[in-house]
Amino acid sequence: MKHEESICKPKVFAEIFDNHSESLRNYMYYKCGDMHLAEDLVQESFVKLWQSCSKVLISKAKSFLFTVASNLFLNVVAHKKVVLKHQKQTTKQYTKETPEFILEEKEFMEKLQNAIADLSEKQREVFLLNRIDKKTYTEIAEMVGISVKAVEKRMSLALKKLREKIDVL
Repeated sequence: MKHEESICKPKVFAEIFDNHSESLRNYMYYKCGDMHLAEDLVQESFVKLWQSCSKVLISKAKSFLFTVASNLFLNVVAHKKVVLKHQKQTTKQYTKETPEFILEEKEFMEKLQNAIADLSEKQREVFLLNRIDKKTYTEIAEMVGISVKAVEKRMSLALKKLREKIDVL
């Protein structure tokens, strides 16, 4: 059995970078539509790979990078939602809604965010790409590398879980 070299060796790390950085950048660009963000996500993914170099096998490096980049992207999407929600709330000078309604709405949004966070990574990815990025099932299937049927199944399970957690959806 051949002993696998360590990713912690700069030469090996550089080779992994050369082999995967462009395809990872393209994948993230297709996911987010922003080249600067895609490049930032790729860079951060490689930093995390370097920090975990002693724990990741070379054969698993590509999958590690794509998973980390996807998770970082989901965090960016969630953060943007929070920022947009905050901007909407702060731009309202006054409101006709009752304090009870505002409180219920806030509680509902917290419930929804928690329910989305509790989805499996695959379900959350499909759900956010469809509902936030307005991607079609076909576009999602191409981006994620699965069939449209698999996208439909993940979306169905995500919606079912969200309905269970939040009675109103």
